[in-house]
This record gives sequence, C-alpha cells and structure tokens, in this order.
Amino acid sequence: MFRMLIVDDGAIFRQLLREVLSMKFPLAEVHEAVEAEEAFETIQTLVFDFIFIDIHLRDQNGLELAKRIKSAHPETTVIILTNYDAPEYREVASQFGADHFMPKDSFVEMINTLSKSRRIPI
Repeated sequence: MFRMLIVDDGAIFRQLLREVLSMKFPLAEVHEAVEAEEAFETIQTLVFDFIFIDIHLRDQNGLELAKRIKSAHPETTVIILTNYDAPEYREVASQFGADHFMPKDSFVEMINTLSKSRRIPI
C-alpha cells in the first residue's frame, strides 16, 4: 500500500485527479489538501509516496511547499501540476526540488507513466 496527497485549491480538478488515481491504483490511499499549510500539517503525521502540488495555491506558492516537503521528506516524490507549461516554470520547479513537472492537461499520461514505476503496485 502507498499514499498520495493532492494539494490543489481547485475542487473540480482535485476531485477528478482523486477519482483517476483511485481507479488506476485501487490499493492506494489518496488524501487531499486545499492549502499549503493544511498539506504540510498532514505530511507531519502521514508518510506519502507521491504528492501532487498545484503551482498556484491560495496561501502559498506551490513551489515553496515543494521545497519545504523535500527538505523534510527527501524520499517523497513531488510532482508540480500547472496550467502554465513554460520552460522557466520547469526550471524553477526543479530548483525547488520537484521531481516532476506536469501540465494539468496531461496528468493522465503522467499517471500511466507512474503506474509502470517499480514503486507502485497495480
């Protein structure tokens, strides 16, 4: 069993991503957080294998949250999700410790890639 956390202030996208992840990985625990501080508090009590973070959150930049997470839990895979697929954003995401950068419109492709990973049982 493994855990995933979705951090996104957009309820519709968060619900859609949760449904897709739950269908693709029925043995996984999928948690949600709306804001960065809520997510960071959750991370203090549960260990997550994958964390999906929107680059723009209400209370904090998603990149700053990624940096905090990687500092505290370097083994956690952090995936930045965004509507803005620009090379500058990719570079900054990498500098802040994100393992992956994915435009929201191609997250299904990303999930298929993750399902082939050795870390995820199907």
